[in-house]
Amino acid sequence: MKPRIDYRKTAPDGISALSGLENYVRQSGLEPALLELVKLRASQINGCSYCIDMHTKDARTEGESEQRLYAVVAWRETPFFTERERAALAWTEAVTQVSQEHVPEEVYGCAHQHFSEKELVDLTLAIIAINGWNRLAISFRSVPGSYQQPAHRRALTPANSESGSKHGRDVSRSQ
Repeated sequence: MKPRIDYRKTAPDGISALSGLENYVRQSGLEPALLELVKLRASQINGCSYCIDMHTKDARTEGESEQRLYAVVAWRETPFFTERERAALAWTEAVTQVSQEHVPEEVYGCAHQHFSEKELVDLTLAIIAINGWNRLAISFRSVPGSYQQPAHRRALTPANSESGSKHGRDVSRSQ
């Protein structure tokens, strides 16, 4: 695959605006590992191979297991996700595919049960951001596999952290 346009260089102010939304979401208080699951699921739905590669790498940095990463695409069929994660994944699917069912009431009810109003708005902003990034990466053919984590993210890997457990699950599992 050959990239079409380097959108970061071509429209830096626009990318800066989208990055600002991304930074807001990162600072919102939502769990970083949950955000990576959401970004991965939206990227799977949209078929964005660049973002799937990126968010599996970033999820591993947050302590995500290979088993759960492989299962995100079929999360409903597995016992690997918490109720809060399931609500977030269902919300991600509904918001990403908003043209299909306009976010069904039962999906909203479940999400609202597991997230405060602010968290739900922040989660939706995260979904909006990843859908935007997906559309840029797909349209301009960002090359899958070319993403390299920034040094500050690599420094956060579970092997380099002080804690062996994160978000109620064992992060020392095999990668």
